[in-house]
Amino acid sequence: MVSDAALLSLRGKVAAHSRWARTPDRSGATAPARRGFDARFERDVDPEGKLPREVRARLVESARKAYFAKLALASAKARRKR
Repeated sequence: MVSDAALLSLRGKVAAHSRWARTPDRSGATAPARRGFDARFERDVDPEGKLPREVRARLVESARKAYFAKLALASAKARRKR
């Protein structure tokens, strides 16, 4: 018998593959989400919008890398527990 989690995972895969099969420009389709994601980091590192663009971009890049490193660390800890 297939678990509920496995069934949900398979449904998600079917939906994702179906969606991308109809989307010739993947990067263009996800661009608004990426802009929104980066805007979050911009607000975090420069809430008043006073930093020069180059400095803000460098800080945003570091904030994004820190965010994903934290996710990777949490994932590694969760796998270690299992």
